[in-house]
Amino acid sequence: MKPVSDAQVRKLMEEINKTGRIGRAAMKAGMDRTTARKYVTARKLPSELRRPRDWRTRPDPFAEHWPEVESRLVDEPTLEARTLFEWLLEQHPERYQGGQLRTLQRRMKRWRAERGPEREVELGQRHRPGEAAQTDFTAATELGVTILGQLFAHLLCVTTLPYSNWQWATVCLSESMAALRRGVQRALFQLGRVPRFHQTDNSTAATHRIPDGKSVPFEGGKRPFNADYLALMNHLGMTPRTTEVGAKEQNGDVEASNGAIKRRLDQALKLRGHRDFESGEAWQTFVDHVLGKANAGRSARVAEDLAAMRELNVAKLPEFVEDTFRVTDWSTIRVKHCAYSVPSRLIGEYVKVRLYEERLEVFYSGVLQLACERLRGRNLCRIDYRHVIWSLVRKPGGFARYVYREEMFPTVVFRRAYDATQAAQAGTKGDLEYLRILHLAASTMEADVEAALSLLLDEGKAITCDAVKSIVNLSSRIELPALMPSPVDLGIYDALLGEACS
Repeated sequence: MKPVSDAQVRKLMEEINKTGRIGRAAMKAGMDRTTARKYVTARKLPSELRRPRDWRTRPDPFAEHWPEVESRLVDEPTLEARTLFEWLLEQHPERYQGGQLRTLQRRMKRWRAERGPEREVELGQRHRPGEAAQTDFTAATELGVTILGQLFAHLLCVTTLPYSNWQWATVCLSESMAALRRGVQRALFQLGRVPRFHQTDNSTAATHRIPDGKSVPFEGGKRPFNADYLALMNHLGMTPRTTEVGAKEQNGDVEASNGAIKRRLDQALKLRGHRDFESGEAWQTFVDHVLGKANAGRSARVAEDLAAMRELNVAKLPEFVEDTFRVTDWSTIRVKHCAYSVPSRLIGEYVKVRLYEERLEVFYSGVLQLACERLRGRNLCRIDYRHVIWSLVRKPGGFARYVYREEMFPTVVFRRAYDATQAAQAGTKGDLEYLRILHLAASTMEADVEAALSLLLDEGKAITCDAVKSIVNLSSRIELPALMPSPVDLGIYDALLGEACS
């Protein structure tokens, strides 16, 4: 039978006071007449009559050896229940069995609450308007956003004002300094004002564990700030500060914002009906729209934040880092531990590289020489066969052990073509035949050469440069039909004018 609640007894007393009839009151309260009489006589609620249970329903299996367990907990309070249970199994294998672990966990939990050491208390803070902005990175791939059908692996650089909970998020690809610079500037230029402090965790974008000559130490034994980050703070007029190492809860406001923003975006995407966008910029526009609506509901406290801030009166810093590199004899430059090929005519020259968060641009004498997607990771390479093919054709013997040999296959079709040339004539002769085909792709159109190779492979014909060239030349000689222009009869306009005059 379901126990009687305090609400039922209150209802019983209410009906008794109205009618004085216990049977009717018991029926209204949903209880038996005998039970109702008990509560009417006692004049107490069930919670007041209930006594706390001070007896066990079953014997304590650890009573005999609990003093040993407790003494170890006193010496080392961080010991886990599983560790102590495994120790008891070793000491008394005939006394304990695996299913009793949960009982020990409950007893240790109660001991820690009653007699354990004091625990760290998190001190809630009262925020001041316009004092600080907090910035943090959070992974956003879990939202399932796709760009033209491909899953978009990315992060969000989130900036929050703790007093008003104003939030702004910038789509980025890494936790780099370039991403941090872009995220902070987008947020502040959206506000148009600057707080006194800017707070981050100890990410490598803002701080560095070991000074390296480009880092500036910070007071209090924290990690030093990177010079690039300090330059950003000086430009914007903010004082940088970080959380303690390993104490991310000190950045709790923006940490909480991360989850709230992703939940809000997830709901907006569900309402949209699909998660595919035509570009990263379109996804950023969507994020801005969603957060703009959220911030509109915080306008009163945001106004207090803005009133306490200083006006932002500086221009945006460029969203790239510029550096100079010498082109090696391999026709490559090495940027952030990754190799990129450049036109071979630049070998031995110094080029300027603009490193954006998502791309890389190479300039010589102020003229753009290369623009490509930035590599993410270490010891990766992006080698364009067009930059080196001329040398490979002249020295085909070096292709077999060429360091970047795998980069010389632009598509799977080219790889299949290479295997076919090796099957026909292995060694340097097969390499030369393939390199001539690759040279043809660099000289004409890669897509035309790929189509010719696919045709030859499907028909099972020999893969040679001459065969490919004949197909490519044939396709280039296809004449488009000539279209004769239609004659224009100006008399139609005269007739219209005549009608208008009449």
